[in-house]
Formats: sequence, structure tokens, C-alpha cells
Amino acid sequence: MRTYLFTCLLALVSAAACAQQQTENVILITMDGLRWQELFGGAVDSMVADERFTHDRERMTESYLGATPEARRRQLMPFFWGTLAPKGMVYGNRWQDNKVNCRNDQWFSYPGYNEILSGYADPRITSNDKEWNPNVTVLEWLNGKEELAGKVVAFGSWDVFDWIVNEQRSGIPVNSGYNVAEGELTEGEAFINKLQEQAPRLWGGVRPDMLTHNFALETLRKDHPRIVFISYGETDDFAHDGSYNRYLDAAHATDAMWRDMWEFLESDPQYAGKTTLILTTDHGRGESPLESWKGHGQGAVGSDAIWLAVIGPDTPARGEMTGDNQLYQDQIAATLAALMGYDYPAAAATEVGEPVTEVMKATKK
Repeated sequence: MRTYLFTCLLALVSAAACAQQQTENVILITMDGLRWQELFGGAVDSMVADERFTHDRERMTESYLGATPEARRRQLMPFFWGTLAPKGMVYGNRWQDNKVNCRNDQWFSYPGYNEILSGYADPRITSNDKEWNPNVTVLEWLNGKEELAGKVVAFGSWDVFDWIVNEQRSGIPVNSGYNVAEGELTEGEAFINKLQEQAPRLWGGVRPDMLTHNFALETLRKDHPRIVFISYGETDDFAHDGSYNRYLDAAHATDAMWRDMWEFLESDPQYAGKTTLILTTDHGRGESPLESWKGHGQGAVGSDAIWLAVIGPDTPARGEMTGDNQLYQDQIAATLAALMGYDYPAAAATEVGEPVTEVMKATKK
């Protein structure tokens, strides 16, 4: 339990920061099941060399296997490491003794997304079934604020997000799975709806990430929401398929989508210089033996190890964080709220993870 003194100090820090902080919008982005190993070290040589997991090995070697981990990660995700990471703070490189972990003991998607969005691990959530989330997420909580009502939206490639965000109770519009854009459509939304009809259904309830990305981008252009949640899913699904080459290509393609979004944000008057990105994952993957990489959960050792990045006008440009440090998935919700100037832990129904205050220490106006 937080001590009374800590709560008072946090309130004073929050009040001082709120008067100066520049963040007016937050975009929370997840890349489902992307391991910290690939984020920080790029493609793994032994995985590329293993014909059970990697086809098109000559192209994979040429495209992704640089001489050093730093070179490989820039080949895999050039925009993240070349532009985003230097502008913010990136946590979770366990080779540098910097750790981020799930608090929940399930280590798969619904429990992970609940923890990210509600700020605590719920032992009642033990499956990926389409059941309405009993917990109020930080998205729903913020949407209840008069100044943010109707300015919170969610997008996901996986069709379970309607239930995770609890669209029926929260009132937050969720475009997930094979949902289409509705209402008065832009030309872009009408075109994406048409593309979605023609897109391959590789996994039933999970659509290609390019559709999710472009639906989200069209909404940003049209409606200018202030709180946006976007979940990209291909990395996890290609991994479950046992296709390391497609897993790598999906991470590379998502990185290009982030570049696309960043260029829009930097050009738009509402978002430019006033928007913080929070990027993370719902779970890791197995580490050893190689076959365990395909899965995650309690039987896959290491799949509770995740990563976190925060980039925005209130975040110091410190890049990759090194040295002994431990963060948890349950801290993300309160961090999002604090960046918007709200003390989410004090108002939540149960105790949640504390905000990562060091990502809000930049020199402010």
C-alpha cells in the first residue's frame, strides 16, 4: 500500500508538472508478442539459420543480419531506432540489466492487455475468450472526464478488443478485427473498407495490420481524438504459425507504419509537439529451446519479459535505458494518465501500478 506521505508527494509533483507539461494527446501503441530480444538485438542468427522456422533465408540474411546487435536492430526497425528511440526513453534490454515484466502470471494476450489498460493484473482473467472486461480501463476512465468525453478511440487487429475495452459499457468506439469504418466516411475510409473485404483472412479474427493502421490514421486526420489506443497483431500470429521470416517482416512493416504515423503527427497542428507515444507489448515469447519461441504463457519461460518506450515533449531524450532497473506492465495506465495531467491511481477502484515519473522530467515551458 502506498504511504500517505508518498501519495502527498506524488500529488505535489503531479500538480507542478501539470502546470508546465506540454503533452495534450497520448497514443498508446502495442506490437503483439514482439520479444525484447528482437527489439534490442534484431534478428537472431540461429533462428534465421533454422529451416524449420525461416524460409527465404538468403533474403533474411541480407535484409536483417548485420554484424552487431545494434546494426541488426536498425535493419529490422530503422525508424524506431533511428528516429523515435533517440527522442525518448526505451526500457527492457535485459542484456543491459534493464527489465520490464508482466505482473500477471498468465503471459498471454487478454490478461496482458487488461494489465496495460487497467493498471493491474486481474486473476479472474485467465483466457482469451470474448468476455466483457469487468475492469474500468484508463481509456474508459479518461473518457469519463468532461474535457475528454468522446475524444478517446481504440483500434486493434484482433477482434477481442471490443470486449477488452468493453465497448458496450465504456462507450469508446472500438474498430477491431474485421469491423468497418461507419458513419460519414472519408474517401480513405471507404477505400479501406473495400480493401478489407478483399483482404485474406489468415487467422479468422485477426486482420492484416495495414488495415488497422490506416483506419486509425484516417480517424486521426478526421476527428483528432486526444487519446488513441492502437494494437498491431501480425508479429504474434506469424510467430504462432512458426514463421520467423514473416515475424521479422511484420516487425519491419510495422516500423514503417510508425514512420507514416509520426510524419502525420509532426505535420498536424493539434498533434505536432503536443503528443506522446507509449509503445509496448502484451507479452514476450519463449526463449529456449528454439521451438518455445512460437508460443508464450506459463509453459514458455521468459514470456513475461516485455519492453516499453515513451517518446514525447515531456520525456527526456535519453534513448535506450541501461543499468539495473525494474518496471512492470501495470505502470503503463497510470503513466498515460499522468502524461495527460491526471492522477489515475488515486481514483481507481483498486490499487494500480505507479506512474513511471522519470519519463516526465523534461524541461517544460
